[in-house]
Amino acid sequence: MRFDIITVLPGLLESPFAHSILQRAQKKGLVEIHVHNLRDYAENKHKSVDDYPYGGGSGMVMQIGPFAACIEGLKAERNYDEVVFMTPDGVTLNQSIANGFALKENLIILCGHYKGIDQRIRDIYVTKELSVGDYVLSGGELPAAIVVDAVTRLIPGVLSDETSALSDSFQGELLDAPVYTRPADWKGYVVPDILLSGNQSAIENWRYEQALARTKERRPDLLDE
Repeated sequence: MRFDIITVLPGLLESPFAHSILQRAQKKGLVEIHVHNLRDYAENKHKSVDDYPYGGGSGMVMQIGPFAACIEGLKAERNYDEVVFMTPDGVTLNQSIANGFALKENLIILCGHYKGIDQRIRDIYVTKELSVGDYVLSGGELPAAIVVDAVTRLIPGVLSDETSALSDSFQGELLDAPVYTRPADWKGYVVPDILLSGNQSAIENWRYEQALARTKERRPDLLDE
């Protein structure tokens, strides 16, 4: 799978993709992550990609030209399943969306900055608008990294134990059950006996009950949905 991320601050994305699961996925050849500096497509000698908003008001707006040049250049080389724009007013990213993206081959992700991007970029090129929550960040880079991480771990071969991703929170519309590891007794705080019983059927029933109880307590809206 290939991700092409367009940003004015490519340095913000160096660390997230250079470690742990994302690094291993790239080394295995299961994922390609390409970060494109939007300023390379600027139409002026100063490499600026923003301008004052029509109609007045505070802040600067990212211009359509540089985005269009980069997107069209990428599309000339291959087909893309989605052009995703990270924005607070988009659909909230969830596990179902991540699962769907994991079945795709090529994604473009646009990272906004300043006051926002020219609406025509959204109207002409963007096929999916995503948010990572009801708050505003300085730019779309961190949300883009979240999308890449959430999707990459679902690709077969990325995780050493592929069943791990299938049992994560939200995969079955429930939060995950509590998990424990050694020692079984730490200063009087003990692991539930059922997990030490070796009775796998009983353990799975316990985990489901715990997941259901935790979801009712913390995220009842998931059950309503």
